[in-house]
Amino acid sequence: MELLLDAIGWIGAALLLTGYALVSSSRMSGDGTSYQLINLMGSICLMVNSGYNDAWPSAGLNLVWAAIGAVALFKLARPREATAK
Repeated sequence: MELLLDAIGWIGAALLLTGYALVSSSRMSGDGTSYQLINLMGSICLMVNSGYNDAWPSAGLNLVWAAIGAVALFKLARPREATAK
């Protein structure tokens, strides 16, 4: 179980770094769905790993990071719903 949670943490870190690198190199838009999904999934993975390891400041940070990503995805999805009506 510990190995699985370590892997989840490394995957989360890799996702966040990948998203940051893609936006920084202008290969991905920082306000797009793909970037927000990468951030959301990465922060959830790191939050799980941090909580398991009792690293509560990091878990709290990643909870906020995930909330920001979720709100951004919600806002990105809203215009599509409005035009579908």
